Amino acid sequence: MSNIRITKQFSFETGHALYGYDGKCKNVHGHSYKLSVTVIGKPILDRSNVKFGMVIDFTDLKKIVKEEIVDQFDHATVFNETTPHIELANELKTRGHHVILVDYQPTSENMVIDFAQRIKNRLPEGIALFSLKLQETETSFAEWFASDNL
Repeated sequence: MSNIRITKQFSFETGHALYGYDGKCKNVHGHSYKLSVTVIGKPILDRSNVKFGMVIDFTDLKKIVKEEIVDQFDHATVFNETTPHIELANELKTRGHHVILVDYQPTSENMVIDFAQRIKNRLPEGIALFSLKLQETETSFAEWFASDNL
């Protein structure tokens, strides 16, 4: 049986700031992110299985990505915990804002690496993460491919 890739797309709104950056993105700002998640596997051949013919049910993939990424990052502000932005993060938290502290500069490049690990940890046996595409604007995106990270 052939390996098949399937892709599901997600959208979420997230704010961030890039401490130490030399451009506008040093300021707190947000993006309407689009995340494309592609997994690879073989369609289920067991005719008695309710998922017969599927690599993974899109609903199951949606649950994983929603729980690991969308529900956590949507309408949150992401800061690198090792920068002075920690002071701003703590102030926002005391005012009831949803803040995520990460141990990396919250660029699309680093976020897509983080997201790949989160998703890979949740995929069922026989299903592998093939690629992620994280779009922060219509013309700017970062991609992660399993084949580049062997």
